[in-house]
Amino acid sequence: MSNIEVKKIIKPIIASDGAGVKLKRSIGVEPNYFDPFLMLDEFGSENSEDYIAGFPPHPHRGIETVTYMLQGEFEHEDSTGAKGRMSSGDVQWMKTGSGIIHSEMPAMSEGRLHGFQLWINMPAKLKMSKPNYIYIDSDKMSVHKDNDKQIKIIAGKFEKAEGPVKGHNVEPVYFDVELKKDKEFKFNLPSSHNSFIYLINGEIEIGGKKHDKTKDSTLILLEKGEDLKVRGKTNAKFLVISGKPINEEIARGGPFVMNTKAEILQAVQDYHNGTFVK
Repeated sequence: MSNIEVKKIIKPIIASDGAGVKLKRSIGVEPNYFDPFLMLDEFGSENSEDYIAGFPPHPHRGIETVTYMLQGEFEHEDSTGAKGRMSSGDVQWMKTGSGIIHSEMPAMSEGRLHGFQLWINMPAKLKMSKPNYIYIDSDKMSVHKDNDKQIKIIAGKFEKAEGPVKGHNVEPVYFDVELKKDKEFKFNLPSSHNSFIYLINGEIEIGGKKHDKTKDSTLILLEKGEDLKVRGKTNAKFLVISGKPINEEIARGGPFVMNTKAEILQAVQDYHNGTFVK
């Protein structure tokens, strides 16, 4: 088996989205696309002015959005009639398919808000499928815990703990790992997958080769391989995310990701003439 080493270490850029929510963006800037991953944002602030405007109603087509709340609360509403409140530790995995219009607004006026949104591409054959959701309540999430680490499993399987996202075309792995200082996290990943670690806090070492220092809010792209080994240089918290590449041409148009420019123009036209939601 081949050891997985660091491919590239990237510091996110400071950006804003929605109605002015401040965030740190990595995938979607550098790299622009890490097949099948289109975007990764970390949002988080103690200052309500950085998030209070939220994400008012906006459309999506052709992607999946995975929202993971670490702290705080969001209220969600969409064009299918679905409504819900996301609390600390909850996950919303939304397959937008042919089209959905939704809003995500803070359900809090003060305090710390912290979370992530990941965009996953959908293959051409699924881009115009019916939208659907997987909601994962934090108290129902599978967790592996031992003396060295704690792992929350959103997708994939670690030892006996398995996430609720199954039968997915990109065979995703999505772990939230808390690792103690001088301890190790080891996991076998499919050699076909594109994989990355997003370090939330602390400092870690990856693989057996020397690499630049990694500390806090850092995207770490991984070489393809099978044996992942992470050591905590301090107590550390990080995401491990992996997926099978789709290997199709993509065309982007803001909240729409399709395979051709013509399909993007069609999405824009559908949105403006009121036929977007099927």
